[in-house]
Amino acid sequence: MRARRSSGHRHVQAEYGPCFSLEVKFVIEVYKNLFIGSQDDEVAVRTQGGWFVIHACKDPYHRQALGYTGKAAAKNHPEYLIARREGCLILNLVDVPDVNDISAEIIDTALEGIHQNISSKRVLVHCNQGQSRSPTIAFLYLVKFTDVLPSRDVDDDLRIFQELYPTYAPAKGMADFARQNWSRYSSKG
Repeated sequence: MRARRSSGHRHVQAEYGPCFSLEVKFVIEVYKNLFIGSQDDEVAVRTQGGWFVIHACKDPYHRQALGYTGKAAAKNHPEYLIARREGCLILNLVDVPDVNDISAEIIDTALEGIHQNISSKRVLVHCNQGQSRSPTIAFLYLVKFTDVLPSRDVDDDLRIFQELYPTYAPAKGMADFARQNWSRYSSKG
């Protein structure tokens, strides 16, 4: 499913109803009810009903949810990695160069959050710019839970995903996470 441009707006034709218009920068529906976007896109859907949102960015969302002002939340805080709120997950996820600084628990929780909500709501996965963290999460969701990607080879799947979401430009850590964990998610187990 592809988005089309019209008069400076993104119009997304979804299988669940008529076309709707959002003033957004990147939002694209890559699978029925699964949208990827930026922080600006989250603002655009914030007041609309029927959305489950995954905030895949520490700043400003995780910081605001937990109320910390320093560099990071206390590591012993019960929501250090993931804050759960009505209608959303808020991830302590930063675009880092080292894959070892990305928690599989965060990514796995995001994938389960999508899976639990996608049949009844539109799901927006967003990060600050909509180019790295959120599309990587959506890519791994497609690998694990759908047949959109053939799951024979990580390079083939990434190429097909890039066609679905042309602005995909993962930072090194997220790119490495997707590659290193692709086989775990592609096993559909």
